[in-house]
Amino acid sequence: MFTRHITSRLREALADTPVVVVSGPRQSGKSTLVQTLNESTARRYLTLDDPTTLVGARSDPTGFIAGLNGPAALDEIQRAPELFLPIKAAVDRDRAEGKPAGRFLLTGSANVLLIPALADSLAGRMEIVRLMPLSCAERTNEADFNRADWLFDGAIDRALPPCERAPFIDTLLAGGFPEAVARSTAGRRAAWFDSYLQAILQRDVRELANVEQLTEIPNLVQLLAHRSGGVLNFAELSRSGGIAQTTLKRYFVLLETLFLLHRLPAWARNPGKRLVKAPKVFLPDSGLLAHLAGHTAARLAAAPGLSSALVETFVMSELAKHLAFSERGLSLWHYRTQAGSEVDFLLEDRQGLLTGIEVKAASTVGGKDFNGLRHLQETEPQRFRRGIVLYTGSTVVPFGAALFAVPMSVWWAGSCTRS
Repeated sequence: MFTRHITSRLREALADTPVVVVSGPRQSGKSTLVQTLNESTARRYLTLDDPTTLVGARSDPTGFIAGLNGPAALDEIQRAPELFLPIKAAVDRDRAEGKPAGRFLLTGSANVLLIPALADSLAGRMEIVRLMPLSCAERTNEADFNRADWLFDGAIDRALPPCERAPFIDTLLAGGFPEAVARSTAGRRAAWFDSYLQAILQRDVRELANVEQLTEIPNLVQLLAHRSGGVLNFAELSRSGGIAQTTLKRYFVLLETLFLLHRLPAWARNPGKRLVKAPKVFLPDSGLLAHLAGHTAARLAAAPGLSSALVETFVMSELAKHLAFSERGLSLWHYRTQAGSEVDFLLEDRQGLLTGIEVKAASTVGGKDFNGLRHLQETEPQRFRRGIVLYTGSTVVPFGAALFAVPMSVWWAGSCTRS
């Protein structure tokens, strides 16, 4: 059993919010977390993956909710959007009667912010807690120390263990889905990823949208596996995939809703331009990416360097997992100028301060690896907090004022990273 680092935030949300939604990819551990949550009051658990429960919820939504006395957990809520309005009505009655918060704990394998019926119905009544697949720290049972916050402005003068190549390759290939992590062989893990993709693309896609040609979406996911970490170019993807741009954009929203795709927006000094500039596109899990791209331990071990796209996807997913319980309320961006200066990731706090993170899939770092970070430092001197190059080496090395090379082991190291 893994201890999930968002548990404390989940308990806090239940203490003062009527509806709490644990949202994240299918098989990321949402049901396990909800069922093992230690609460002072008993909470009835129902899953809408159960056919009888689903029929009851859809046939009489109002009666279904009325029959839930006391706190309730409803798993896979996106399967019965008919319940949203009755939940809203029940919450409003509870408020009028002065009843305590935390009445409904929902889980969803679809991004609730992209499902208008849920987002609109429960606006002002719900809090979303994001549960991603296991982080490296969760896999190794480290405490819930937030590494994104530490990278942003923690004391970076501590020693870290070396990032050893063979164990790191295993980490990349396993990813973070608990079932995939538990598989003992590459073949069994591949079988799990095949089943996982089939379940989502055959069932969840059909439930959320009417797709003319179901074969187009699996082909698109395969295409995106070879572009993870790249800047989104709909015209190029349309040509390569043979999919009309209007259809392609609809598929993108569907894949985002199902957490099979993550768009990383571009940062700009003017917030109004951030939605205009091209985002980067990532698959959400390094193990899933490795499976789709055909990476194996033998091939990665024999290559002179690791796949840049695979390592960058790994870092993106680790950052996203820690941002889910960031005390500093950090947001994540990428940085790219028209002149070609780039920084892979940009952490921004609520005051607009910035920390840039470059990813290098190699065990050595040189001065030129900091070019994008130095450009950011020079152009945003009032905002710039620090610049970091994450690499697969063994030592924290300063490269100038507020510039550091940091081993990739920061993601699984223990108390040595505490400030």
